[in-house]
Amino acid sequence: MKKILTAGALIALASLTLQDFSYGHGGTYRGPGDTVPPGPGGGGGGGGPATPGPGGPSTPGPTGPGTPGPSTPGQPGTGQPGSRPTTGPAASGPDLTTWHYWWGFNKEPYLNLKEHINTGTVTTGSDEFFKGTGKSGGSKQVLRPSETTIRTQVVPAMIRALETERSNHIITGALVALAKIGDAKNESGKSEMFEKIRPFLAAKGEAEIGETAAVALGILANDSPEIVDLLIALLEDKAADIRGKYKDVQFENEVPMRTRAFAGYGLGLIGYRSTDIARKQQINGALVGMLDKSKRMGTRDIPVACLTSIGLVPLEFDANDDALSAGRQTQIKTRNDQLRFLLEYYKDENQEYLNRAHAPTAMARLLTAEPAVPGTSKLRGEVVKLLTSEVAKGTKAKDEEKQSCMLALGQIGDCDNDAWDIEIRKAVLGAGEVIKDQQTQYFSMIAAGQIGGRPGTGEGDPVAGIKDVRKTLTELLNKGKSAEKSWAGLAIGVMERGLEDNKMKSACSPDMAKAVSNALADARSPVEIGAYAISLGLMKDLDSKLVLTEKFNKVSDADAQGYCAVGLGLMNSSDAIKPIQDVIRKSTYKPELLRSAAIGLGLLGDKTIVPELIDMLGRAGAQSSQAAIASALGFIGDTRSVEPLLKFIEDKEKTDGARGFAAAALGIVADKEPLPWNSKISVDINYRANTPSLTSPDAGTGILDIL
Repeated sequence: MKKILTAGALIALASLTLQDFSYGHGGTYRGPGDTVPPGPGGGGGGGGPATPGPGGPSTPGPTGPGTPGPSTPGQPGTGQPGSRPTTGPAASGPDLTTWHYWWGFNKEPYLNLKEHINTGTVTTGSDEFFKGTGKSGGSKQVLRPSETTIRTQVVPAMIRALETERSNHIITGALVALAKIGDAKNESGKSEMFEKIRPFLAAKGEAEIGETAAVALGILANDSPEIVDLLIALLEDKAADIRGKYKDVQFENEVPMRTRAFAGYGLGLIGYRSTDIARKQQINGALVGMLDKSKRMGTRDIPVACLTSIGLVPLEFDANDDALSAGRQTQIKTRNDQLRFLLEYYKDENQEYLNRAHAPTAMARLLTAEPAVPGTSKLRGEVVKLLTSEVAKGTKAKDEEKQSCMLALGQIGDCDNDAWDIEIRKAVLGAGEVIKDQQTQYFSMIAAGQIGGRPGTGEGDPVAGIKDVRKTLTELLNKGKSAEKSWAGLAIGVMERGLEDNKMKSACSPDMAKAVSNALADARSPVEIGAYAISLGLMKDLDSKLVLTEKFNKVSDADAQGYCAVGLGLMNSSDAIKPIQDVIRKSTYKPELLRSAAIGLGLLGDKTIVPELIDMLGRAGAQSSQAAIASALGFIGDTRSVEPLLKFIEDKEKTDGARGFAAAALGIVADKEPLPWNSKISVDINYRANTPSLTSPDAGTGILDIL
């Protein structure tokens, strides 16, 4: 087991690794390390969140190219002094409290890049451009590779790579690519991908291959009993049982701890897409059973994986069984049981607090999963009561617990006049007065934006609370310190976009867009410029096109320029296509800018630069450049990029790293899902309560580092 790094060591390490990508699982490093110290009792402390880049669709990428991962700009631009984090030592190193990190983990649903790439021309500014409805204006052409192309060209190439290649980069890239593609529909129901992935679970001496194979079975999302049973056996360390059943999965002694954690995440990914109630109950039972043993574990990786996965696998809610129960919940048959278990787990002070910090996220996901738990539910009220108390004046909660509770409130609350929603808004909008932890304060702004953009269905006006939310965010935008302004500006974009997505466009405020546009015009700090650019893009405010274009052309900071490109793409500013293309051609040695600019082009529906990107991939020497170019190809590539990428993988003159990233790009292009698979985990997660298997700054081998 790796020696646990101290918080100071993590920061020092992060500052070094920011200069390039780390690799493992065929992907890329997402950013700086965290300052979270190891939890009591040993085990896995910190590793820090890798901050995903300005835009890239995140399916974080396996290191090495195993499907390169979501990446985000490294350290924010130097123009922003920022506040030092209050969680952990305020030593030198990246400022983890900046908004870049939140955006990196949460951007995928906003980008929804596949909808732009896999359809042809649409009417500029129309809803279909952003939602892919295809109901109005413009001609459309489906550009996703056909099933025939995928099954007769891509799949055989990936299988051939598994059978003939020796490079970890290529093998992990092919494993995840096959899992993303998924099984072909057939009458037998047998999983071809399972047979191809399974032998790599116990890859001797190659830990990252085994871990990647475990999560690949989850990405595959086939809920057959055989696959679920094997992942449960991996999670529970039943190495002997596995050896007896599978001659191609021979663990010498025990299942490695990280492979067990990745199997836990894999179970959550399968349960997320499963419609089989019995299978979902089986998965929850295994996850809860493992958490009951977690006090005896010397690691945080497995408990955090289990808590996260419970939130991904909601069961049916029983309106007739809404009461709290005394003692530990052991039988998990309904969503009520899941919530009761998580409530008790969070309240159990004998559990490691950094583990408990992941329970609010899981509870929020369960409460809001469709069909959502009704606002009148006693269990919902109990969760809200707990979360609001943890961010109230005088709370004794640890900073990471406060952060998680604040993020969870942003998921649960809405803008109507239900009693609990009023209490949520009071707690969120008042955080700046009662909470000293800066990260919790900043998360409260995002929570406010999410709540302000979510009309209620209960008592009174569905947007009754929006006036107070707008007042708070506007004051912070106008009068706050630089860091507060950037968070407030981003939160305004989140709020206004939420109203539109929730079919309340009539409630959107042109004044909010104007306030952010004015702030952008006056901004000099790269951190503020980036935040306002993303905000205006989220609001699709074409009236701000000129000021945003001017910033894109003039700002010298690469990260800020990348965010401007994404903002222009989000608002569908077609005039920006050529300038963004020019930036890409000059960004071979600026990987994050290249990646972000490619995302901007993808959002604008432009793919003409694909041949140049393929040529750039062949010439790129640094792995960071290879990762960024491959990610860009995956982001903006379509069926026309399949053949050149296949040729690239077969070219033994290219480096193994570049060929592995090409495999990763093909996995993105042929993905069966509209959003990156690990966005299910990354969205709304408290990345400040990190574990090395969640995201790893030193090696890029966390699950959120896999493309």
